[in-house]
Amino acid sequence: MVKDRAIFPLLEEFLSIFPAVGILGPRQVGKTTLVKNLNLDREAFYIDLEKASDRLKLSDPELFLKTHQDKTVILDEIQFMPELFAELRSLIDENRVPARFILLGSASPDLIRNSGDSLAGRIGYLELPPFTVQEVDQMDTLWLRGGFPLSFLASSERVSLIWRENFIKTYIERDLGMLGLNTDPRQVEKFWMILAHAQGSIWNGDGISRALGLTRPTVNRYLEFLEGSFMIRVLQPYHDNIKKRLVKSPKVYIRDSGILHALAGIKALEELQTKMLVGASWEGFVIEQIINCLGDAYQYFYYRTHQGSECDLILVKSGKVMVAVEIKNSLAPKITKGFRISMEDMQAAEGVVIYRGGDDFPIDQNINVMGLKSFIQKYTP
Repeated sequence: MVKDRAIFPLLEEFLSIFPAVGILGPRQVGKTTLVKNLNLDREAFYIDLEKASDRLKLSDPELFLKTHQDKTVILDEIQFMPELFAELRSLIDENRVPARFILLGSASPDLIRNSGDSLAGRIGYLELPPFTVQEVDQMDTLWLRGGFPLSFLASSERVSLIWRENFIKTYIERDLGMLGLNTDPRQVEKFWMILAHAQGSIWNGDGISRALGLTRPTVNRYLEFLEGSFMIRVLQPYHDNIKKRLVKSPKVYIRDSGILHALAGIKALEELQTKMLVGASWEGFVIEQIINCLGDAYQYFYYRTHQGSECDLILVKSGKVMVAVEIKNSLAPKITKGFRISMEDMQAAEGVVIYRGGDDFPIDQNINVMGLKSFIQKYTP
């Protein structure tokens, strides 16, 4: 069962404030379906900029858009015509009303850069992630298949896997090029496979560049594009006012667990449980769910010292560590000494161990064991 998308209330608020609202996210995440299901105060006019016929309509954008100034104009795949931003700025300044434009984009760095320069103060941005545990009931299915709608809702595990394998192929061979990364698709595929088998590891750009026979700047560019298109999560280390030798390189995760499992060739949940990847997969899944559900309410980091103290995820607010999180793929989790030390180092307000079970209970002073859903419910603002 799929519930309403959690983004709806905030999207409606943005549409009541901003003349333009940008909804960013990877392809096939449901952006178009989302906006077509909105109940807008104005009539909506939809333009798909991936279609040559629709781009032709905008050969004179000022003339065309002014004929629809009484409507909410939805511009899908806006990265195909970044030159529109300058025109949108002029039109908004002439007639500044809320919800005049809705821009949908696949998180192109060019899109972000152009819109940031030309529509500052006129646009509000939202990210639409894949399905989250707030939106679906079957958490194990969500973990295995990931949250892309056509993967999660597929009629069988086989159909879901076939969809994800083809998504990966199309993304590498076509979509990255359209986002601006013009390179050998085989090298990008190898890069993504390396990241999959090192899920949640400390970023080692030098090692990866040697493995691929590429320069360090090229590998960094791959990472930048995959992060910019919401396919990779780069989790930065926490080091504020800590007088210890800390690991200062980021950790890297493939954001969607279903894409991770397809890259690793995992077909079923039973198979996943037997793989060494299972712990890293669960860790990445939990981190992604927390960040997508809690959003801008916190800043997110990990913590690790060279002496071995570590914490999988830290929730920071106003410069203070509110929650230190340890993630365990277990029904009987135990607290490590390193987790206790890390809490003391950061002066964390409280600690939580997120495990595979559903019951919540205290396990130590100021440390609780919680299921993922109850954690998200407790810390959602």
